[in-house]
Amino acid sequence: MATLLLTPEILVSIFLFFLFLCHWRWSKAQTITNWPLVGMLPGLLQNLSNVHEYFTWLLKHNGGTLEFKGPWFTSMNFMLTSDPMNVHNICSKNFSNYPKGPEFQEAFESLGDGIFNSDHDSWGYQRKLFHTLLKDNKYKVFFEEVVKGKVEKGLIPILDHVSSLGIEVDLQDVFQRFTFDSVCLTVLGHDPNCLSIEFPIVAHSKAFNEMEENSFYRHFVPKRWWKLQRKLQIGSEKKLLHGWKVLDEFVYECISTKRKETLKKEELKMDLFTSIVMEEQEGEMNSNITKSNKFLRDTTFNLLAAGRDTVSSGLTWFFWLVATHPLVEAKILEKIKEHLLDIGKLKDLNIDELSKLVYLHGVICESVRLFPPLPFYQKTSLQSDILPSGHSIKPNTKMVLSLYSMGRMESIWGQDCLEFKPERWISKHGRIVHVPSFKFIPFNAGPRTCLGKDMTFIQMKIIASTILWNYHVHMNEGHPVSPSFSIALHMKHGLKVRICKRFV
Repeated sequence: MATLLLTPEILVSIFLFFLFLCHWRWSKAQTITNWPLVGMLPGLLQNLSNVHEYFTWLLKHNGGTLEFKGPWFTSMNFMLTSDPMNVHNICSKNFSNYPKGPEFQEAFESLGDGIFNSDHDSWGYQRKLFHTLLKDNKYKVFFEEVVKGKVEKGLIPILDHVSSLGIEVDLQDVFQRFTFDSVCLTVLGHDPNCLSIEFPIVAHSKAFNEMEENSFYRHFVPKRWWKLQRKLQIGSEKKLLHGWKVLDEFVYECISTKRKETLKKEELKMDLFTSIVMEEQEGEMNSNITKSNKFLRDTTFNLLAAGRDTVSSGLTWFFWLVATHPLVEAKILEKIKEHLLDIGKLKDLNIDELSKLVYLHGVICESVRLFPPLPFYQKTSLQSDILPSGHSIKPNTKMVLSLYSMGRMESIWGQDCLEFKPERWISKHGRIVHVPSFKFIPFNAGPRTCLGKDMTFIQMKIIASTILWNYHVHMNEGHPVSPSFSIALHMKHGLKVRICKRFV
């Protein structure tokens, strides 16, 4: 065992670590130097706690695109960009040349062959399938019912509870519980009941967190290191495999239950699994693919990844921004009063009613512009290319698109780009201003544009309208607010608030 651990790579890593310590600058100045052997890694590590702002600073001072050089013995080199024309080229114009790539798929191998992790024909088939299912009116109605039911039976009781006791609550935790329950319900037809006043520890929800966090870790260490950890069953790989196993058991049990339910065909819900299994039984799908339990398992993992943390992150930053901008909150309430009240109470929050809240839509857009739920997108080039910025791209180059930085570029949004200004989204005629997706990219761009974009807005509007009309959200004084370094843009310390009812 000792011989295995003391490999040349590990010895070199130790040497480089001490070399790095020698050049450490505690001032954390925003500079980047391409050191011998270690490349630009010391600067990145030095600013890791503030990595999104660091990348933004670097991109602003390098014309929006930067070639990052990692240590010589690793595969940590990548091209970082926030240039909208480069984004347009990568995501749309030259889309076929920039798949997710094998390195991304290996890092997120727990997602299997699902839509988030797949390329080419497999991705194309799943994209078409989910487009059909998500646009079905029966599913849309079911989705609305799930969200409103979870608000009524889960969210409101919790907020009433913490309000009556006058205790602090972490809204980020509340929203993560909400979205985990709602995704499980809309995909599997199963409610894990994470969202309750007891704040229970749910094994498969915790397992998902472990799997996500430790998959992300793979991106920032040499591949041979995490593979060695996996072989030895230690460190982050041990946690990843544990979470993977627990979530697998949960999902496969749900699949087994769902198949039995569809055979009975009694009072079936319109969740995605029911739709898939029913259509395969009727011979309307490629049964060789969809009849596979692995396909259903991979689908669940991918939809959990797509729908749980993105929406909860969006809601968390939305409520922090609104709570710290009282004029914005007052205007949202004014529009709710104007469009959604019926004898002093909120109307049924359906799609038609919610579409009247143009200002709220603009607030959500402005929130995800500044704090995109996914701060980075990663692609890999298949062939050589020349970006619109003039940078040469070789085959197998890792491309990293910084969505966080794009929301902070004066060249895209003007000199007031750092301001929280929902009015930038409202036209003179009171309509939403259209911004091309390669400039406003939180929902991706081109062929991979998010299929759940409309549902995300519906869910966020229902939750935002309900909470803001019924409660005051007060930020705890002195609570630190900063983004975490993770797959989704969580708040590093959560969102600790106190809740008070508006109407007593």
